Amino acid sequence: MPAHYQVSGDSAASISQSIETGVLRGDFVWGSALPAIRALAADLGVSPATVAKAYQELRQRGVVEADGRRGTRVRSRPAVVGERSAMRLPVPAGVLDLSSGEPDLRLLPPTGPALRRVAERMGRPQGYASAIATPELIDLARPRLAADGVPVEGAAFTATSGTLDAIERLLSVHLRPGDAVAVEDPGWANLLDLLAVLGLRAVPVAIDQEGPDPESLTEAIRAGARAVAITVRAQNPTGAAVSATRAEALRAVLAGHPGLLLIEDDHAAELACVPLHCIGPVTDSWAFIRSASKPFGPDLRIAVMAGDETTIARVVGRMRLGTGWVSTILQWVLVDLWRDKQVTAQVREAAEGYARRRGALCGALQERGIEAEGATGINAWVRVRDETRTIGLLRDAGYAVAPGSLFRINTPPGVRITVSPLDDEDIPALAEAVAAAAHPTGVPAPSR
Repeated sequence: MPAHYQVSGDSAASISQSIETGVLRGDFVWGSALPAIRALAADLGVSPATVAKAYQELRQRGVVEADGRRGTRVRSRPAVVGERSAMRLPVPAGVLDLSSGEPDLRLLPPTGPALRRVAERMGRPQGYASAIATPELIDLARPRLAADGVPVEGAAFTATSGTLDAIERLLSVHLRPGDAVAVEDPGWANLLDLLAVLGLRAVPVAIDQEGPDPESLTEAIRAGARAVAITVRAQNPTGAAVSATRAEALRAVLAGHPGLLLIEDDHAAELACVPLHCIGPVTDSWAFIRSASKPFGPDLRIAVMAGDETTIARVVGRMRLGTGWVSTILQWVLVDLWRDKQVTAQVREAAEGYARRRGALCGALQERGIEAEGATGINAWVRVRDETRTIGLLRDAGYAVAPGSLFRINTPPGVRITVSPLDDEDIPALAEAVAAAAHPTGVPAPSR
């Protein structure tokens, strides 16, 4: 806790509000430890039980997290954002930002032509009667998914506002606070944060470049997991893609647990340069999500979801009680982009560009004795001995990378490097900088 910020309050509610205000204003360094319960209780003149309850309320709101014997600390990305806060640490001028996880804006297809065509096609404004997943979108999505091996026969479809929106709705209609969810480790930081806010418990599942480990998944289910989220391609942060052999092994594990909710995430979609190996449907409740944000731009916040009839019906019903539906304009823009052969060619070129940069970076790092992986997607996962040291030295060398602590539960340290901002000629110098930062002189690379 910063020395200049004084927690106040005489009740659990007022103490938790005081701490949340400090986080909101940016007075706390995200990831910093809160005072020990007994120490803060003595300072405030309240009982330790009152402070413990305040910390519990903050955990339930996703502002702080328990950190074992080290106590309680502010989450690396707390679920509260103010004017002085940001989802990522600011990147100084002159430092190349390789931490964002965003696609290369230079490779995104322009949406202006699609918007103009959609405006002409739609004609007049739409009313509430259009509050559905447009038939044209679903009619295009069905064969696209089928061509990638997704079993669409008998599946129901809907559209959501992106992958995370889809996952939140799926978890909300199937689970209750306190339930456990099996997640990849390392895995998507946004998903880990979402679970904390929903009051769900993350159970780690080890992964390699072929996807989740079947034995680790079995252990997670034994530990009480009621849902499992699997990234089928371009896993964030490791770039893993589920292989045909691994998909079969995962099906065998899940077949014995029909009550489990299976969520499959294909956020990279058209940007993935490897075949898709769908795992479901193998349980009673199943959903496959394909997002448009990576191939066509983060502002096109839309995903198509296929799944069993009951699961999709629950999601649609829950949407109608909140946002209602995904903008018909956005749905038609995606339809137009999918139909545009020139856009299809642009996305294919972008996928090839990412693959070239990612492969070159991983190869250059491996040549220098650095353990790096990234079979698909826009990121490379680099195993290091000391995250803080590596990140600091890389920043001094002119590169900002994402700390592995955002993505890890039990897995060893690492950093994530997004290849989107890189040009081919940038890679050798970056590899040299990573090698110098990750390997202190005379110290070998960490092993798995």
